[in-house]
Amino acid sequence: MSKVKAVFLDRDGVINEYPGDSKYVTSWADFHFLPGTEEALKKLTGKGYRIFVISNQAGVSKGVYSKEALDLITRNMLSELDKHKVRISGVYYCIHKPEDNCDCRKPKSGLVKMAAARLKNEGLDIESTASFFIGDTIRDIETGKDAGLKTILVFSGKEKPENKDNWSTLPDFTARDLSEAADIVK
Repeated sequence: MSKVKAVFLDRDGVINEYPGDSKYVTSWADFHFLPGTEEALKKLTGKGYRIFVISNQAGVSKGVYSKEALDLITRNMLSELDKHKVRISGVYYCIHKPEDNCDCRKPKSGLVKMAAARLKNEGLDIESTASFFIGDTIRDIETGKDAGLKTILVFSGKEKPENKDNWSTLPDFTARDLSEAADIVK
């Protein structure tokens, strides 16, 4: 089985603007790429990484927006990235509420495992020690650690450096945003 390097990215606060605590990106009109996102993803692809989006989207099960709205946001996001020659290998969402106690909701690593299983079907195995999880919350960092990945916490979304004393888990690296994180990834 061939080994591949992968980067797993949270969506809101990493790829697009963080909507705010307890708020959701409910439509394509609410989705705004963060500056430099397309170039950063292109850089990661150029370094030979397979890119996956891993995101909790409980707003669907809470009835804030529909699965169809989420699918439309995803199609439009992928279409825009495609215009910049960025290929995303997969997008995986957990649409469950926290109290559903599913295996796919971050900080559990079920969505990472789903992506890894899909790659195995293609005859590929993720090289964990050379792969990363990039997110804007400590929950993302916990997910990456649980999956055996290196982690990068970006400060372009929810988490802020001044909260470091309250972090339950420390990231391997921190970065201002996805552009800076892409420079850390070797």
